[in-house]
Amino acid sequence: MQLSNNMNSAEYKKNLKSTKLIYRYNIESRVKYWFIGIIIFLLFIMFLPWTQNIKSKGLVTSLYQEERPQDINSPIAGKIVQWYVKEGDIIRKGDTILKITEIKEDYLDPNLVARTQQQLDAKKGVVNYYQGKASTADVQIEALLEAKKLKIEQLKNKLSQLENKLTGERAELSAATNELELATDQYVRQQKMFDEGLVSKTQLQQRNISYQNAQAKKIMVENKLAQTKQEVTNVRIEQNSVEQEYTEKISKATGDKFQSMSMIEGGKGDMAKLENQVSNYTIRNGMYTLLAPQDGQIVQAKKSGIGEIIKEGERITVIVPTHVTYAVEMFVKPVDLPLISVGQNVRFMFDGFPAIVFSGWPNSSYGTFGGEIVAYENTISENGMFRVLVKPDNSTKKWPTQLKIGSGAQGITLLKDVPIWYELWRNINGFPPDYYKLKVSDTKVKSDKK
Repeated sequence: MQLSNNMNSAEYKKNLKSTKLIYRYNIESRVKYWFIGIIIFLLFIMFLPWTQNIKSKGLVTSLYQEERPQDINSPIAGKIVQWYVKEGDIIRKGDTILKITEIKEDYLDPNLVARTQQQLDAKKGVVNYYQGKASTADVQIEALLEAKKLKIEQLKNKLSQLENKLTGERAELSAATNELELATDQYVRQQKMFDEGLVSKTQLQQRNISYQNAQAKKIMVENKLAQTKQEVTNVRIEQNSVEQEYTEKISKATGDKFQSMSMIEGGKGDMAKLENQVSNYTIRNGMYTLLAPQDGQIVQAKKSGIGEIIKEGERITVIVPTHVTYAVEMFVKPVDLPLISVGQNVRFMFDGFPAIVFSGWPNSSYGTFGGEIVAYENTISENGMFRVLVKPDNSTKKWPTQLKIGSGAQGITLLKDVPIWYELWRNINGFPPDYYKLKVSDTKVKSDKK
């Protein structure tokens, strides 16, 4: 009986100990301390800095246009006769890509340049001939002007002599007139004396003869004066005639000169046209061989056969430059465009390169690469977003050399640093990130570091 009681007592104690271990009612709970610690930790996290950002997708491209994939187009229409490269070949600047031949009938003559040059030389000869003719006309005009001058001087001299002669004959006429008046007076007085019987008839006849001679002399002098005046008039008429004659000859020579000059100018125009044709034909002959504009790799050959016809300006193949200054073109939404400014920092994750990203803590991220915004377009793209161009920021970490143009990239544009609680409140209310304009001093510091 006593043994049974001892067993019951031991079992009771054992059950009582199990109850204490299970319910732990005698142990003080630490849940509240954990709860308070978590709350304090969360409050601490809420006040940690968080970098606002804009996430966007983009593609790897080149910073400079000449380093992007370039279409190789045919500047003229033609027929392919030989390929010198194949897809995937690495070529250098100036290497021959392919050769074409002419298909237009206007350029089929193999001696087209030489024949056009012959036409140009012939036209130059014509121009030289008319230049000589114009020079001859100048000499002829000078000779006519000199002859006209001499002829006019000769007539002026003759006219001066006639004027002098006319002056002398006028004086002679005046003397003859005076002599006639004297003879007339003497004859009248002799006639009166004869009528009175004071003189003989013989004396009267002698006076009459003197009177008749004086009258005849006056008439002769008047005739000479009239003849001299007529000669003066004839000389003046001849002078006018000479003026008209030489003016007509000079005008004709001048007309011939201007006609020659007109032919010269027309010939020069034809020469310029032929020279243009010779230059165009020569340049066109150089277009039958297509050369590589820069170092690169041949890809995407559109024409593949010999004898295929290509049109003017048609794409034949594409060359991807060997040396590329990589950049990323990413696209942002219109609502985020006011937050973008030149010089902002961007973090990138490239396809094929693993990364661990904390978007709000860029310094804690792993595997991302830095970039700097260099430009953004003010016109919307076809996809309804705005294009932003970002160049590498080599001050932090260089971009991988294995990047290829066209590979994908995810960008995180870093904005203003704010507390985490503010960022949560902003996202809950649907507010956009804070407008943040890069300071000029920050840009100068970055440029000085570079």
